[in-house]
Amino acid sequence: MDNRNDIREFLTTRRARLTPEQAGLPTFGGHRRVPGLRREEVALLAGVSIDYYTRLERGNLSGVSEGVLESLARALQLDEAEHEHLFALARAAGSATRPSRRPGPEKIRPSVQRLLDAMTGAPAYVRNGRLDVLAANTLGRALYAPIIGSSPLPANTARFVFLNPRSPDFYPDWDRVAGDVVAILRASAGANPYDKALSDLVGELSTRSEDFRVRWASHNVQFHRTGVKRLQHPVVGYLELTFESLDLPADPGLRITTYTAEPNTPSADGLSLLASWSATLEPSAEVSAESD
Repeated sequence: MDNRNDIREFLTTRRARLTPEQAGLPTFGGHRRVPGLRREEVALLAGVSIDYYTRLERGNLSGVSEGVLESLARALQLDEAEHEHLFALARAAGSATRPSRRPGPEKIRPSVQRLLDAMTGAPAYVRNGRLDVLAANTLGRALYAPIIGSSPLPANTARFVFLNPRSPDFYPDWDRVAGDVVAILRASAGANPYDKALSDLVGELSTRSEDFRVRWASHNVQFHRTGVKRLQHPVVGYLELTFESLDLPADPGLRITTYTAEPNTPSADGLSLLASWSATLEPSAEVSAESD
């Protein structure tokens, strides 16, 4: 696989965002023709020659040592997600053939579904790196009714965010959520360069959403492990929930995400109301994505 363009754009965008002052380099005033650091400044910080760094930024990471990658990560002040992304790009660049590792599972194991179902007081679901919701417990389906709707699982969160006109109503922090979605997909693409379904999804979203296309070009990556999610639910109203996302080691590429509310808050009351409402539904009943 040829990923030189992804490497080039990732390094270029990381270099452009870092100023000499942030990098601890002296500045002598005057107009700089490029935003951020120059190539020679990155080379100096990484302890490599300008010619060698130029080769790297042109997309050639094949055969680059771990030590050089670490030096480059320090020079560009990469965070944990960006650091891992750089190494993933280097691994893909050094692979002449498709890896033998099988793609992640498309369905969850029965024991994982039982674990979800045992979480009666917290919404929970399992997703893959493409942001497909593969399974959920009853409260999780109720919480994400606008996304899951009447469709059978999997349901794709990225498609909902960028292609469903109701998504800004569901996500009060839509702009932040959209950025998170793209950053998660970009990190997944670096770690799974041969995932055709992911490539197809990115192609679809890039074709149908200019907003997605612009964000994708920023090459931002991030982990999505814990944080606060704000939702405007069509049944119970505004919810502010804390999420925790954990890998399923036996199922590479799958993560389980759970939501809780701070005790004695309106969001805790809303979550209890949502649980009561979902308990009144027939097991086979579907929640419409068009609820309002």
